[in-house]
Amino acid sequence: MSSAVSKFVAVLLAVALMFVYPAAEAYRKQDDLSRIVVYNAVTQFVDAVRNKGYVTPVMYQDFLSEMAATGNEFDVQMEHLHKKYTPVYSDAANPATFQQKVDVSYEGFYTADILSVIYPDNVLPKDHEDRMYRMNAGDFFKVTVKNVNRTAGTIMTDFISGSVPGDAPVLAFPYGGMVLNEDY
Repeated sequence: MSSAVSKFVAVLLAVALMFVYPAAEAYRKQDDLSRIVVYNAVTQFVDAVRNKGYVTPVMYQDFLSEMAATGNEFDVQMEHLHKKYTPVYSDAANPATFQQKVDVSYEGFYTADILSVIYPDNVLPKDHEDRMYRMNAGDFFKVTVKNVNRTAGTIMTDFISGSVPGDAPVLAFPYGGMVLNEDY
């Protein structure tokens, strides 16, 4: 009876080694390729925005299409910090009290603000100037991308290891920097 159980365990182990482990490795490699694709898409999009000083519907759609090729779903968050200069007065009502200083602050605009400009509630063509979200040199622009689905690699890894599925994204990339030009 014990030899039958040991043969069954041996067959089960052989199946696991022949089929499950190679599949897990293939899915892990697919996740690695997805990371590379998403990283390249994010850096190219952000660098293009920083170099041009604007976002257009075509630029944003190309960015989303590039990431969609991985077969994953993503949460894309954009952040634009507009640099503002405010002169310092000891009495704001009296211009003669200027203190020879200027305060620098940033006004934040986020994904919903940017999308409302590039996708307005009208039927303007994609290349219309009014659908261009403009930024100024010296502003900051940042994009954070996270996958919202469980990738095949994480599903297989959780299956093999018997671990509880986690909520941490496998593909997460924050990238940004200062806007360098105003090319419009």
